[in-house]
Amino acid sequence: MTTRIIPAVGDADAARSITTLLSQLPDAEPASPVGDSTTLLDTLARLAGESIDELPEVVLVHERIGPVPALEVIREVALRFPAVGVVLITSDASPGLFSAAMDSGARGLIGLPLSYEELVTRVQAAAGWSVGVRRHLGQGTEVFSGPGGTVVAVAGGKGGVGTTLTAVQLALAAQASGRHTALVDMDLQAGDIASYLDVQFRRSIVDLAGIQDISPRVLQDVVFHHESGLGLLLAPGEGERGEEVTDRVARQVVSALRQRYQVVVIDCGSQMSSANATAIEMAERAVLVTTPDVVAVRGAKRMVRLWDRLQIRKAEETVTVVNRHMRNTEIQPPLIERITGTRVARIAVPSNFKELQGAVDAGRMQDLEAKSTVKQALWGLAGELGLVTTAENEGRTRSKGGRTANDRGSFAFGRRTRGETPKDGTWGAGG
Repeated sequence: MTTRIIPAVGDADAARSITTLLSQLPDAEPASPVGDSTTLLDTLARLAGESIDELPEVVLVHERIGPVPALEVIREVALRFPAVGVVLITSDASPGLFSAAMDSGARGLIGLPLSYEELVTRVQAAAGWSVGVRRHLGQGTEVFSGPGGTVVAVAGGKGGVGTTLTAVQLALAAQASGRHTALVDMDLQAGDIASYLDVQFRRSIVDLAGIQDISPRVLQDVVFHHESGLGLLLAPGEGERGEEVTDRVARQVVSALRQRYQVVVIDCGSQMSSANATAIEMAERAVLVTTPDVVAVRGAKRMVRLWDRLQIRKAEETVTVVNRHMRNTEIQPPLIERITGTRVARIAVPSNFKELQGAVDAGRMQDLEAKSTVKQALWGLAGELGLVTTAENEGRTRSKGGRTANDRGSFAFGRRTRGETPKDGTWGAGG
């Protein structure tokens, strides 16, 4: 049997040394080393998307991989691709690190400097475990997309373009279609989700900052169960406490929510911190909200370039949503697509704040009328992003006891095409 191996090594000298040894392994098919955690996860996701059989049996993670720490990389690979054997390569072979690596999901640890005998032993053990797991689960089982659901990060190129309302309506649409959904406010200094949904709750994401292992019980104590069915993880009431939510905390929170919910929508706001940057990196889909004016589009382009420099999201992997769209504006979606280098969503959100004002002022966005053109567009966007239960699996959802869109009422996708906007009103989705 041929063992496929992907080494993830950030150091050039270490990469050459590992590649040389891997080329000597019997029945091994080593891939070219990947230099950072983002490339590794993207590569595994792409291979899993093509075919389950394309995934490697073994991934070697070097201790100096970046930008995400090695143990967090191992945890993420183990969660998203649970039948891939992960082995840590490190100069610290202490019992403490060995225990931490096992807790993260590693199948073995190789000490530095590398020895051929130890490399052979650990790789073969991890490969044998991987093959056994795949045989047990069966070839037809979709087990490599990761446990739990889809993570969608929503961000704005600048403040006031409608990021929060977009995130709220996407989450409501997913929940109304019968999918168990969480909505996370990771605009840590100025989060408004609680205001939009009329929520008063003392706990927030900060309460998870000091917890090493976020169990379902701990998560349940911090998540607010909203009347709409959404699970809400709110931003802190004291904005300065947002600094307590580090990239490590964000990674653990997103991983824990992904295991518990079918859809996780994260409002990342318009200011990048290490926490919401991590959320954008981990998300299956990144949505960037802009309005069709020069300042907002420049902000969107600036945000896309920032994500690229931070190596958390490529422009072509980002979906831009045009909010407050009007037919007579000079800046139309195709131009925004060319300027930002992203893919612009087929559905643009029309400019009609009059429909929203009552629900916004009352803080009851869950009560927005189904006939609202803004709501129809945003719920249609949820369908375009694949966040809702489709007609193909509606029957399956009903047979499992879940309620479908029609059971819950007011679930309708927008029928407007881009360029069709109401004649009245001057504003679309609010901040």
